Amino acid sequence: MPVVIMRIAIVNDMAMAVEALKRVLLTVPGYEVAWIARDGADAVAHCAKDTPDLILMDLFMPIMDGVEATSQIMKQSPCVILIVTASVGKNAGKVFEAMGHGARDAVNTPVLGIPGSPESAQPLLTKIATLSKLIGKSSQSSTPKSQTSKFTSFSTPSSLLPPLVAIGSSTGGPKALATILSRLPANFGAAIAIIQHVDQQFSAGLVDWLNQQTPLTVKVAKIGDRLEKGIVLVAGTNDHLSLRSDFTLHYTKEPIDYPYRPSVNVFFKSLAQYWNHKATAVLLTGMGQDGAEGMSILRSRGWHTIAQDEKSCVVYGMPKAAVQLNAAVEVLPPEAIGDRLVQRVLFK
Repeated sequence: MPVVIMRIAIVNDMAMAVEALKRVLLTVPGYEVAWIARDGADAVAHCAKDTPDLILMDLFMPIMDGVEATSQIMKQSPCVILIVTASVGKNAGKVFEAMGHGARDAVNTPVLGIPGSPESAQPLLTKIATLSKLIGKSSQSSTPKSQTSKFTSFSTPSSLLPPLVAIGSSTGGPKALATILSRLPANFGAAIAIIQHVDQQFSAGLVDWLNQQTPLTVKVAKIGDRLEKGIVLVAGTNDHLSLRSDFTLHYTKEPIDYPYRPSVNVFFKSLAQYWNHKATAVLLTGMGQDGAEGMSILRSRGWHTIAQDEKSCVVYGMPKAAVQLNAAVEVLPPEAIGDRLVQRVLFK
């Protein structure tokens, strides 16, 4: 099988970090360094002339930091951006700000000794391998097997189930989620479940950050949790969140080769199978098509479905796929989505 070339740019003002990243990339056949920028402004200029497949973007640099550089690149010459910084955990706020502008994920900068530390480099290589599948630069197929089996309907009185809002999001999702949740009042009488494509090491930080944006209580979804009024549950592992027949939540590894983790489609399809109370599904900004098929099934079962509009999306991939499938009843920007949810739940 021929090697697929993936052109990767490095944006970092530290010579040692640049050297470490170059050494890691050159260990993988097919990875090549497209260009190197020492600050965010330089990266914006480089990207406008030569847009790579992937940018490894530091957060803290002179002239222009990684957050602003990410924002400008995604507006002018969009491509996949992976935040690579010294300490992701200590800079969670900045990481989620960058993700809100379109960064896809984040990882700690590898620290290489002599002759090197493979353990330090592996998280970065794993992230790049996953992203390569998302942009079609992997030599291996990453398309999951279609899950078209018939759904079993479980008869449970609707009165026992709370109103539900299920939201799927990816690239640019944190900012859109914050906008929506900030418009929901403390007495919002629905359960909310969020599937955001984010590595499990950031899920707790994302929950903490979202808690600052809304009067509602935001928590990481745990095995055995139930969807409750006024509680926002966020998928919190690299496995897929799913609903069981007894209306408790659990995580599943299947489909194991699906690059979108946690998967919006897996969760939406589990809702179509077990949640017989009509509710609302929302699909926000993101790369690829995850969630579109599941939303289409939910609409066919009477759910009210909303896709984010193209103008407000950082990446108009997932909502576009839903619109093309005729899966969305409405197409709205995040502010209007929040207001629409209030109308449907509080004034229905």
